[in-house]
Amino acid sequence: MEFVENKGIKIQFDTEIEEKITACDPDKIERIMLNLLSNAIKFTNPNGNIQINVYDGESDIKIVVKDDGIGIPKEKLDSVFGKFIQVDKSLCRNHEGSGLGLSIAKSFVEMHGGTIKVESEYGKGTEFIILLPITLVKDNMDAMDYVAVAESHVQRVNIEFSDIYS
Repeated sequence: MEFVENKGIKIQFDTEIEEKITACDPDKIERIMLNLLSNAIKFTNPNGNIQINVYDGESDIKIVVKDDGIGIPKEKLDSVFGKFIQVDKSLCRNHEGSGLGLSIAKSFVEMHGGTIKVESEYGKGTEFIILLPITLVKDNMDAMDYVAVAESHVQRVNIEFSDIYS
């Protein structure tokens, strides 16, 4: 990750889980994590820090992505998951993006029955907290039901964003 190295950003990954089996769409989980990580990199100042922590709850997995970047003003926190939302809307902003990433990430988290929230202090950094329920599949029928529900959610997300991707 040349860009991260050039910026002098340190990324630390820590987990208390060696392995956890749960029903999920790994591609969607990857998209969620890549979005949160790319945002953290974008909005972290040179020589800053990003921490990714994974915690094992009794009924869920908690994923925390925290940076010591520029942060989000308090009055903007409620809207960061909206479509086309950019905290800095000026024409000369320092960071590019469509304003869709967090909206898509939230949709994918909710597709898994989870929640995502943000905590931030302007000038100090941002923390995204994801809770994903541990979903075990007992047999093939459960797996098929899970896949059908997940595909239904994906289809709704794709329809919602179809005019953007075209």
